[in-house]
Amino acid sequence: METPADAVPEDLSALAEAEAACTRCPLYKHATQVVPGEGARAARIMFVGEQPGDREDQAGRPFVGPAGMLFDRALQDAGLERTDTFVTNAVKHFKFQLRGKRRLHSKPNGYEIERCSWWLELERKLVQPRLIVALGATAVRSLFGRTLTIKSLRGELQKLEDGTALLVTVHPSALLRMRDEAAREAAYEGFVGDLRKAKEAAS
Repeated sequence: METPADAVPEDLSALAEAEAACTRCPLYKHATQVVPGEGARAARIMFVGEQPGDREDQAGRPFVGPAGMLFDRALQDAGLERTDTFVTNAVKHFKFQLRGKRRLHSKPNGYEIERCSWWLELERKLVQPRLIVALGATAVRSLFGRTLTIKSLRGELQKLEDGTALLVTVHPSALLRMRDEAAREAAYEGFVGDLRKAKEAAS
């Protein structure tokens, strides 16, 4: 796989400009715009989600839709400030299927995840977080380079090849899809608990 080791932009603004010109996979052809990561340059914690949704694609910012609002609430309940963290996605363009006038989320495939890992690696080199939190299976696949289950990794500190600490948890959108209110509330508390572990591990 290609590595961007010799092509690190000088700052996050330069990286965002480079991402906006990306044609490494076909997803750029139909998305409104790229959605780069955002947050503190020297953040101790980097959160990696799946891909932008419809709201993020329109706004050009990560985690601003319904899952983003739930994520922000969970951060607050865990004692974390979003502005102190760095929030990004494994894939930077919105992948969707048209259903009438609606754009329905479509899961990125292995090729798209692999091609976009270039940008995630550059974000990691610039931010150099103490800890990465993988939100969901797509983030896990991007960071480990292979498919692994959330259940087998969740809540326990892992180490990536470069030694960076990693914590795996669910994507907040998974909570939104739960119909049973009691189960959803229990899952939310578990998610907040994982974020508290991340805070402690990165301190």
